Amino acid sequence: MKRVFLGFLASLTFTSITDSSLAEEYPLFPRQSLKLAVDRDELFYTIASQLVQQQINLVARFEQALNDPNPNPMRIVRGQLTNQAIAVDNFLMRRYSSPKTLCTNDGNFSQQSPLPVQLDESKAKIYCSLHAANQNLLKLRPVIDRLLSRRGELALVRELPLVSGERQLDPVLTIAPVQRPDLGQPSTPFLGREPNLTTSSFPVVGRTAKTAIANYVPPLQPAITPPEDALTILKTANQILTTVQAAFASETRFINTQETNTTLDQFAYDIDSHDRQVHAQFLELPHTGIFRVLPDSAYRRQPNNLENRLKASVGVRYPFPSVGKSEGELNPSLALVIVGDRFQLVNSGVNYGFLTNVGDVPLEKLDQQLVGVSPQIREFFFNYQPPQQLEALQVDRRRFITGKNQNWNQGQILLASAPVALNHTYLVRSLQFQLPEIILHRQPVYRQNSRARQQLGLVPSSDTIIAFRPVRRRLDGSYTILWRVIHNLPAPQIEDLEKYVQ
Repeated sequence: MKRVFLGFLASLTFTSITDSSLAEEYPLFPRQSLKLAVDRDELFYTIASQLVQQQINLVARFEQALNDPNPNPMRIVRGQLTNQAIAVDNFLMRRYSSPKTLCTNDGNFSQQSPLPVQLDESKAKIYCSLHAANQNLLKLRPVIDRLLSRRGELALVRELPLVSGERQLDPVLTIAPVQRPDLGQPSTPFLGREPNLTTSSFPVVGRTAKTAIANYVPPLQPAITPPEDALTILKTANQILTTVQAAFASETRFINTQETNTTLDQFAYDIDSHDRQVHAQFLELPHTGIFRVLPDSAYRRQPNNLENRLKASVGVRYPFPSVGKSEGELNPSLALVIVGDRFQLVNSGVNYGFLTNVGDVPLEKLDQQLVGVSPQIREFFFNYQPPQQLEALQVDRRRFITGKNQNWNQGQILLASAPVALNHTYLVRSLQFQLPEIILHRQPVYRQNSRARQQLGLVPSSDTIIAFRPVRRRLDGSYTILWRVIHNLPAPQIEDLEKYVQ
């Protein structure tokens, strides 16, 4: 009977040690005390490093939720904050029952009170840093509740199911199918259903133009600014968590979640270092560059999804390559996207252009006279003259976009788009203008803004011939291109802007 009881007791002791990674290990026999002391040290640093990493991740998730108008990420952070606080408190109380008397608010241990026997100086530093970061992050609870109430004004917040897992009916239509709330999915915005307009209408300056849907005004997206008190709390927590990492062994590695997110964002939209290394010799040439042409969907907001309009878009984070000298607000660029299986120039304001595939002509062999290009193409690229009247200029612009009414006496139609062909060279002629605000928005000229009338004759503009060559296709449908400025033509002028001023 004693053997059975002792065997059961030994099995129970072993199970209790292995099942809980946060449990303390106590020596079973005196001869094992040294080994178990080493094991307890390893267990302390292992669990502590996991808790520090979780706090780093929590800070990064909360920073993302601060800029997201969708309430579900904020609800996720609130639940994770509670779970994390409980896990850290349990870990601390098993080591020393009074962290407030041992630790200061900045994550250091008090020099006035002696360290407990179970904590040396390194462990005490980690112990107090965990406590300080935990107490600091708990200050976010009222901030989260306040922000979550505001997020609830933008999108539907469904009640979560209880532990029993019961389903919930639609709050409005009781005959609707039952739905189980999922915090991993975006909440339904209160803005109403938006049409999926995959193609944007051609902007027309100076007069009213038809739109895809008559009198349709897209909903204004919310502007979310993180509150200063939340940013202060996160900054303090980051400082504590950064400092404590030095107390761990050199082989302990922590993942900087913010740097990881930045790397993933660059992987999704930017050129990688390998492409730059492969084409380093070409990039040493003057007026050259490398760029990743993205599908046009990367620059559009998905309909029926909330978006913080103050957040930097993909176009702002990864701008089109600059191909000329900036003048005022004008920055000549190669504005190029992928639409289906075609390269297409982006049309904004009254900017326009045209491009064509000239075949497998190396970019290095092209010069200002476009040697190697067919005479017909070369002649049109050099001889085309843009109109100097705003209405006529926009007519030409529509001709290149649609391909209609091109009376160029050319054997082929030139468009603002062309089919994609890998390792082929394309020629682009890009005309760009920076019109004054009074023209773009038809503002009247009063005495207080009469200076704007003087600016009508000084419209910054550019006219550039560029060559580019797609050299790699990515799995997401984007292309890596090499580009080179071939020639800068005289800047075009618009002479009749005054008649568009009220």
